[in-house]
Amino acid sequence: MKVILTTNIKKLGKIGDLVDVKDGFARNFLFPNNMALRNNKKNMSHYETIKDQMVEKEKVKLDEAKELLRQISSINLEFKKESDDKNQLYGSISKKEIINFLSNKNINVKSDDLIIREPIKSLGDHQIEVNPYTDISETFKLTVIKN
Repeated sequence: MKVILTTNIKKLGKIGDLVDVKDGFARNFLFPNNMALRNNKKNMSHYETIKDQMVEKEKVKLDEAKELLRQISSINLEFKKESDDKNQLYGSISKKEIINFLSNKNINVKSDDLIIREPIKSLGDHQIEVNPYTDISETFKLTVIKN
């Protein structure tokens, strides 16, 4: 099904793009969340009238994403964990732990926006990536110290 996007969607497209998606994805997710319109002449003319509003909403989302990255960069991501003699953790640090740590600091990050390239299973410095908006991502240092 061809749809016109009314918002930027990661891995799919930007506002105004005409994309081909599966019918169920469009009916069950995109249309109920007002993220897309069916591709027809009536919707194309409707999209042209609301285009400025959609672009303004995306600017607000972009500003919020930049503010989120600024907030994360202002804090020290440090975890205290139990480890063995070889500095290996008993378990690992998961996305959920990082998200809970950030939410305790009043910073809300979605699980999809947090990227951990390698499992965090040892003491020391590790890299995590936060991608809160299309084409905006930043890498942060996460430190694990012995408890």
